[in-house]
Amino acid sequence: METQQPKKRFQAGQVSCALFENSIQVNGENRQITKATLGRNYKDRYGNWKTSQSYSRNEIPLAIYVLLKAFKEIVEESPKGEINQAIEEQRVE
Repeated sequence: METQQPKKRFQAGQVSCALFENSIQVNGENRQITKATLGRNYKDRYGNWKTSQSYSRNEIPLAIYVLLKAFKEIVEESPKGEINQAIEEQRVE
């Protein structure tokens, strides 16, 4: 299985956010959307790198920072009509 590479990555300290292109079907039509993953890298007691999705009090602002950068990237790359449509679709659900 081939691992998909992120199209963009943001990092602050040990917290990082990566953007990936995903293909979805909406009303029978294929669309590309961008999704974000969030993680925190750390070394375990044996010196091996691990990833976690839990954040300490001091890491929460770093998570917010990288998520805001990711959101800005997604919003700026999307046509304005798609943003408004996505907002409307979220209200319906």
